Amino acid sequence: MIFFVIVIAALAVAFANGANDNFKGVATLFGSGTTDYRRALIWATATTMLGSIAALVLAGELIQSFGGKGLVDASVTANPQFAAAVALGAGMTVLLATRLGLPISTTHGLIGALIGTALVGGSGLNYSNLGAKFLLPLLISPVLALLCTGILYPLFHFVRKRLGVTRDICICVGTETVDRVPAGCHAVALERAELLTATLGKTATCESRYQGKVLGVSAGETLDRFHFLSSGMVSFARGLNDTPKIAAMLLFAPAFGISSSLIAVGMAMALGGLLCARRVAETMSRKITPMNHGQGFTANLVTGLIVIGASRIGLPVSTTHVSCGSLFGIGAMTGGARWKTIATILLSWLVTLPLAAGLAGLSFALLQLF
Repeated sequence: MIFFVIVIAALAVAFANGANDNFKGVATLFGSGTTDYRRALIWATATTMLGSIAALVLAGELIQSFGGKGLVDASVTANPQFAAAVALGAGMTVLLATRLGLPISTTHGLIGALIGTALVGGSGLNYSNLGAKFLLPLLISPVLALLCTGILYPLFHFVRKRLGVTRDICICVGTETVDRVPAGCHAVALERAELLTATLGKTATCESRYQGKVLGVSAGETLDRFHFLSSGMVSFARGLNDTPKIAAMLLFAPAFGISSSLIAVGMAMALGGLLCARRVAETMSRKITPMNHGQGFTANLVTGLIVIGASRIGLPVSTTHVSCGSLFGIGAMTGGARWKTIATILLSWLVTLPLAAGLAGLSFALLQLF
């Protein structure tokens, strides 16, 4: 029975992770109008699955870390009830946040669940490892993302200007551009979009587009392609970083080895994203900061590089924290940051660890009792 609980709880964590995290890599594609929700979600799912498969080779150290090795006494981590409680605590926390549309970190939830289970189980925590290997990367990574975005975005902006690439606002009906106005004339663009909507009976939208050529190639089309690639890189990095953390819990079940655990978790993550990603997608894409294609590309590039680098050396950073840190940086540089939404997200991050710890500790106590 306990192994059945472990499998169901671990797959629930993977499903919740997909629902809460799957769209984060492509949020800038949707938020900038580069593509629609459906295409962005399919691209996120495919590239996340590739990251999950790559974890078979590249992310073995994360499996050991999130099995409790080096953090909790081995006598406790050997108990199957330990894995079940961690999975239950983290899973309930992430599912609750997904229902509320809050982009929290599954990594953060798992760490909280590990701590809560260890404390209730009477095992001393290795506080030096907890600080250096778990909490410090979580704290530094979003700040690093914010700083890198703050450096790269002005640099890319300067290069664009020097290359003679301009930006204007396209008024589109579906995929067809029907009018253009210069960048900065947002009121005029909105007025014309409303007029077209009333006249044609179809919704007209305003989208920022780049005009001009670099080495004879359209700047706008090239940027869109790089934007897609950078979004795929972030989703790949998320699959690479998150899959082994959750798979570590499945290894307690006798039927699962490393390969089968990673594949099962990857499939559950994909399913969660396909079915339940919409609320978090709206928060990440629309409510943190408005963005155009270039800003979205910059945020994705920073996120992907940081998360892939951390995964390669076994540091448990949060894709959520890094991605949000990049978007915070874009909002701060452009002056478009929606600070009320950002404050709500930061508060949810503060609550995640103690909530997951409490739920996991309670789960462990109940499992011990029954």
